[in-house]
Amino acid sequence: MESTIPDPHAETPTPPATPERAGRVEAHGIDRIPESERHGRPRELFAVWAAPNVSYLSLVVGGTLTLIGLDLWQALAVIVAGNLLWALVGLVAVSGPASGTPSEVVMRAMFGTRGNRVNIAVTGWFVSVCYLALSWAAASLAAFALADEAGLHLGTAAEVVVITAIAAATLAISIYGHATIVRLYLPFTLVLSAVFTVLGGYVLGRADWGYRPEQPLHGAALVAALAGGLTLVASAPLSYNNSADFARYLPPGSRPAAVAGWTALGGFVPSVLFTFLGTLAGTTLDMTDPQTALTTVLPSWFKPAFLLAIVLSAVANNAMTAYSSGLALQAVGLRVRRSRSVALDGTLGVALTLYALLVSNFLDTVNSMLELMVALTGPTMAVYATDVLLRRNRYDGHALTDESRDGPFWYTGGVHRAGAAALVVGAAAAALCVTTPLYTGPVAHALGDTDLSLPVGLLGAAGVYLLTTRRRTAV
Repeated sequence: MESTIPDPHAETPTPPATPERAGRVEAHGIDRIPESERHGRPRELFAVWAAPNVSYLSLVVGGTLTLIGLDLWQALAVIVAGNLLWALVGLVAVSGPASGTPSEVVMRAMFGTRGNRVNIAVTGWFVSVCYLALSWAAASLAAFALADEAGLHLGTAAEVVVITAIAAATLAISIYGHATIVRLYLPFTLVLSAVFTVLGGYVLGRADWGYRPEQPLHGAALVAALAGGLTLVASAPLSYNNSADFARYLPPGSRPAAVAGWTALGGFVPSVLFTFLGTLAGTTLDMTDPQTALTTVLPSWFKPAFLLAIVLSAVANNAMTAYSSGLALQAVGLRVRRSRSVALDGTLGVALTLYALLVSNFLDTVNSMLELMVALTGPTMAVYATDVLLRRNRYDGHALTDESRDGPFWYTGGVHRAGAAALVVGAAAAALCVTTPLYTGPVAHALGDTDLSLPVGLLGAAGVYLLTTRRRTAV
C-alpha cells in the first residue's frame, strides 16, 4: 500500500503565456507553476502574512481572555504560547516552492487523490467560508458604526448592501490573485499598523498593568480557562494550512528556512502584539462589545480612521481566505476557473455573514466557531507538518498534479489510509475534548469543561501518521 516517494526532476523552462503581475487576473489555479514563472524572495511573505493579522479579530480574542477570567500575565502567556503554532504555518509553506503547487494539491501526498477531496471539502473549503463570514461580520459592524458617525441610520436593506460591497472589494483582490496580494499587502500592513499603533497609545494610557479579575480563578477552573484561551488563540494559525498557496511562486531554490521564517514571523509578530492589546483593553473596558468599548477611549476625530481600519483588516484577511477557498473548490473537483470559484465562495460567505449579524450574537459566534474549528484544523495541520518532515520537503509537482489511477498518489482506491486514519482519529479525539457554548465533548465535561482539543488533536493525528508511515522516512 505504501508508495515510493518520487524525487523531483528538472524541468525545461518554457516562456509563460501570460506573465503574472499585479493588476492582471491570475491565470493559474491549482496547476503547477512552471519554473519560468517563479519569482520573488521569501522576505515578501512577511507582509503577505502580517497584513491579515493586524486584525480587529485579534483584539476581540485578546479581550475575550479577560472575559473568561484570566489576569493580564496569564493572558500574555496564553497569547505567546498559542501563537507559537505559526511555526507550523511556516513549516508547511516550504512545500510551495518545492512543488510549485498550492497546499490543496500538496495534501494529495498525505490523503490520496480522492481522499484529499474530502479533506479539502471540510478542512479547506468549509473552514474558509466560515472564516469569510466571521471577518466580514466584524467589518460590517464597523461600517454600520461609521455610517452612524456620519448621521446615517441604516435599515436592513442598506446593511445588506454594505455587506455586499465589502465582500465585492475583497473578492476583487482575490480574483486578481497572487501578484496583486503581494503588491497590496505591504501598504496594507503599514496603514493598519499605523492606525492600530495610535489605538494602542490610547489603550495603554488607560490599561491596568496590575489587573486581576474580581474573582481570581484557581485549580480546575484556572486550568479550564487557560486551556480554552490557548485553543482560542491557536485557532488563528491552525486555520492557515494553506500557506503553500502564497509561497508556490517563489523559485524552487528558495531557502526553506527563509520561507518558513518569514511566513511564521509575519503571522506571529502582529498576532501577539494586537491580541495582547485587546487584553490590555479588557483590563479597564467591557469587551463584551469590543468595537463600542474601544471607540469610547478614542477622540472623535480618530474614530472614523479606526472603523475604516477594521474594514480594511477584514478585507486583507478575507482576500487571502477567498483566494485559497477558490483553490479548494478546484481541488475538490469543481471544473471552473479560479475566479468563478472565488465568486461562488464569496456568495456563500455573504449568506453566512448575514446570519452572523442578523440572527446570531456576533461574539458568541466568533468564540464558538474558532474553538470548534480547532478540532478539524489542528489534526490537518499536524498531518501536513509531519509529512513535510518525513519527506524532507521533497514533493514532485508533476506527480502531485497526476490524478489518474496510475499516479503515485492514488494509493488504494484513491485514498491514503494512513493519512485518512490520522485525520479521523485526531479529529474524533479532539471532538471528545472540546468545550464551547454550542457543544462540549464528554471527555471535556468529565474534566470540568477543560478543553484539551488542541493538544489531543495535534498529537493524536501526528502520532497515528508517524506510526502508520514509518517506512516512508527514507527518501
